[in-house]
Amino acid sequence: MGSGKFAYIDNKPFDVRDGETILAFLRRHLGKNAVPTLCDAPNLDPYGACRVCSVDVALTAGSPAKAMASCHTPMMPDYHISPDSPRIQKLRRNIVELVLTDHPLDCLTCEVNGNCELQDVAAQVGIRKVRYPEGKTHLDRQKDLSHPYMTSDLSKCINCSRCVRACDEVQGQFVLSMAGRGFDSHIVKGLNTSFFESDCVSCGACAQACPTSAISDVFESKSVAVDQKVRTVCTYCGVGCNLDVAIDAGSVKSIQAPYDAEVNQGHTCLKGRFAFSFYNHPDRIRTPLIRRNGELTPASWDEAYDFIAEKLTAIKNQNGSDFIAGISSARCTNEENYLMQKFLRAVIGTNNIDSCARVCHSPTALGMQRTFGTGAATNSIEDLKYTKCIMVIGANPTDAHPVTGAKLKQVAMKGIPSIVIDPRRTEMAKYATYHLQLRPGANVPVLQMMLYYILKEGLEDADFVASRTEGFDGFRQQILGLNIDELERVSGVDRHLVRAAAMAYANAEAAMSFHGLGVTEHSQGTLTVMLIADLAMVTGNIGRRGVGVNPLRGQNNVQGAADMGCQPHQGAGYLDVTNETFHRQYETFYNAKLPLHVGYKIPQMYDAALDDRLKALWVIGEDLVQTDPNTNKVVAALEKLELLVVQELFLTETCKYATVVLPGASFLEKSGTFTNGERRIQRVNKVVEPLEGTKTDGQIIADIMNRMGYQQADYHPDTLLQEISQIVPFFAGVKWDELGDNGKQWPVKPDGSDTDILHTETFKRGLGKFQFDDYRETGETRLNGKDFPYILTTNRELEHYNAGTMTRRTRNARILTEDVLLIHPQDATRHFIQDGDMVCIESPRGKVDVRARLTDEVKPGILSTTFHFPEIMLNTVTSDERDSEALCPEYKVVAVRIRKSKGIRNPA
Repeated sequence: MGSGKFAYIDNKPFDVRDGETILAFLRRHLGKNAVPTLCDAPNLDPYGACRVCSVDVALTAGSPAKAMASCHTPMMPDYHISPDSPRIQKLRRNIVELVLTDHPLDCLTCEVNGNCELQDVAAQVGIRKVRYPEGKTHLDRQKDLSHPYMTSDLSKCINCSRCVRACDEVQGQFVLSMAGRGFDSHIVKGLNTSFFESDCVSCGACAQACPTSAISDVFESKSVAVDQKVRTVCTYCGVGCNLDVAIDAGSVKSIQAPYDAEVNQGHTCLKGRFAFSFYNHPDRIRTPLIRRNGELTPASWDEAYDFIAEKLTAIKNQNGSDFIAGISSARCTNEENYLMQKFLRAVIGTNNIDSCARVCHSPTALGMQRTFGTGAATNSIEDLKYTKCIMVIGANPTDAHPVTGAKLKQVAMKGIPSIVIDPRRTEMAKYATYHLQLRPGANVPVLQMMLYYILKEGLEDADFVASRTEGFDGFRQQILGLNIDELERVSGVDRHLVRAAAMAYANAEAAMSFHGLGVTEHSQGTLTVMLIADLAMVTGNIGRRGVGVNPLRGQNNVQGAADMGCQPHQGAGYLDVTNETFHRQYETFYNAKLPLHVGYKIPQMYDAALDDRLKALWVIGEDLVQTDPNTNKVVAALEKLELLVVQELFLTETCKYATVVLPGASFLEKSGTFTNGERRIQRVNKVVEPLEGTKTDGQIIADIMNRMGYQQADYHPDTLLQEISQIVPFFAGVKWDELGDNGKQWPVKPDGSDTDILHTETFKRGLGKFQFDDYRETGETRLNGKDFPYILTTNRELEHYNAGTMTRRTRNARILTEDVLLIHPQDATRHFIQDGDMVCIESPRGKVDVRARLTDEVKPGILSTTFHFPEIMLNTVTSDERDSEALCPEYKVVAVRIRKSKGIRNPA
């Protein structure tokens, strides 16, 4: 029986596990309702405030029993426990009676009636009447309805502090606290302000933790007055949070986060929990549209399919297959992405297929494939529990990957050494042990400096390097030959600070790195990723718990879109399309003639269109005009096309140039799988039916494949996963009905077993490879001088998601209403700019107007902004600079000049 150690429940022996509390022991043996609790929650540390969980404990047989709070008392062998002795029952009733004296007894009209823990506990302990006089202190508290999402009615508060602890322990925001003393103790937000005026980030953790309705939300997410709940996966970032979606009368009522989700453990951000109302917004496209006489006009599905099929066939016959291209979507499921690349390759006959997965993280894939043999995260977020050092490079996870960001912040706040490399003083940087605030575009020099100091001090893991890698001697010689003075100058970071950070990383028992688009969206993004991988290899931080190289994927299915082959050089499963063996394998599998040459990447598609080498483009779920760099060039390329098909939820900026618009379905209206940033393949389950007139994106592709003569079964994730598992090696054991609630991390073996840590014994390529390359300044920093003296970098804000197409149609738009320009006060003074003024940003490509926000988050000479709102069209000023090998656009370094504007946005 377990450890061989025993304790007794009502004189019956049960095994004891090391480290468990009395409450955990009792629940394990008697069930989750064995002991009533009020201040305990699944994702919070034991607290011991309410004492409802008290049990009688005798240290040995025959010794006197004492009442102990079971939630935080460690379990010991030989304890004799009486969970429900008459004395304990009386104690619990007395505690609950006292709580009820200060609680309104309006259960039947309360939003949590039937799902109120106080109500349940009162029934469980046998409350039939309250003997004490009614309290007066709390019952007259006013409701707080100031916030777009969060609400509070503190007359229903029982002072359990679960909301405070959720804000502290889960989100790490420290917005809520307990004020007053004795009977006047009460919850306050910030410095006793409203929810909206406080620093609340709207994650909803406090509302989900609250055992009553003292803190709730506008959707009444704890209400049980719903028809059913369906578990699915969030559509926003690459964290892959699980969601429990409540449905009432065929519509989504609310969302909560399941506590048993391995990814998010009962937590999610405001987008996942609250920003769902876009799905049935009046702006949704509900019929196909065909451009006639310059206007998009409604059409039937048959009309749209016939029009597209005829045009594609004519272009293919007249010009060839390579005059057609497609751009798939990281917002779509694995199965839909697989179908899109299959359509382009097997039906059209071209490798001109790309997606935003390659646009934002192609340097990650290429750099890690060259170094390790595979381009995916080496470890799981779970490994944060085991790490002794974290390094966050070019990422702002508390905004862009909020649940993982909260976990990273908790690690930093607990004193684990943390390194942040970022030109902005992000929230993570404020908690970091070392913040290397480099110039945009200087990732390579900083990482080379770190490697220099590690090697100079002899801190490499000689055994790991000797047994697991190749190319080290030459790499070491070139790193030690670098000019530190020059690296310090171009990076803008003090060498002593870099050395201290390098020592912390190298000396840690286990060091874990995370990187984002601030690494990849640079002209030397691939080299930067390789240097991050080099740091891990040189210190032996690969293939075990608490270590590794972990890219933070921007969108929900960036990993999956790449896995499924939505890239021009690799098919499904990352097999080289120019390799004769793989080529024959694909042709046999698809029963079609396929091209043997690499297709166009997205930037090459624009060039080809402008040169009349591309006539047709099919785009799924990407607003190219708003999100791709150098907007004027993008528009010019789209205008040259004979056919532009756009599959979308809303009429985006790109739809303005479309020949045909097809109404797709949101994540709530389809089933399939997403693969998150830790390689976890999870089930997306249809919650509601697609809006009338719309279709799932996968069904649209299947329909057009059939319309063009290729036999393709209707869209269903089960049958498509069966097909995918036969061609994608690391999906070999993936089956729809075996994924369960928490999915599986690839590679999944044919027997269904999955993999949480990669490269434990050997790298995919055999030996990890060290390769040296020199730092080369980007063209934008060469422009950075008298004419364009500032460097603009781009970022994302918590409330919105890339182009904001979905979040701008939710209440998130009431919290963050516009894009702003972060500018240092010194620079603002130089141009007579005050906080809130409109600023004209100009580059060689164009100019835009953005509202100024003065801040020291950026250094003098550095500017930062977002492109969430189409009113700004920020990418008018961004450039054609790109990663030299992966062609990932360089959004992060833009040479600009500024002046105080007249307040008119986007002047002609």
